[in-house]
Amino acid sequence: MQFDAVRVDGEEGRRLADWMELLTGGDPGPVVMEANGRRGVYFLVPPGTTAYKAWPRGVTRFNAGRAHVSYVPVPALKGRTWPLSWRFPPTGSGRFVHPLLLRSAVTALFSTA
Repeated sequence: MQFDAVRVDGEEGRRLADWMELLTGGDPGPVVMEANGRRGVYFLVPPGTTAYKAWPRGVTRFNAGRAHVSYVPVPALKGRTWPLSWRFPPTGSGRFVHPLLLRSAVTALFSTA
């Protein structure tokens, strides 16, 4: 499956995941969390939705394109894959985090931080 991703590290990433959960009634789409290092939170979005878009500072974009491939860590759907875990596992094929909602939420989060 192809997808792009947006990573927000640390407590800001966790607050963003909480906010996306609230905004979407508990189903924001697939979100991966890291338990160590930068403690990144990865929001999986449709392919092509992070390229050529302005995102606030503090956001790392991952996408694939001509001569460019990004690595995004994804845990197994079942079993332990520490330090990675699903905050929100995928609920269906082609189901992603809504990129415009995510971009609006992250912009608001970083403007108030």
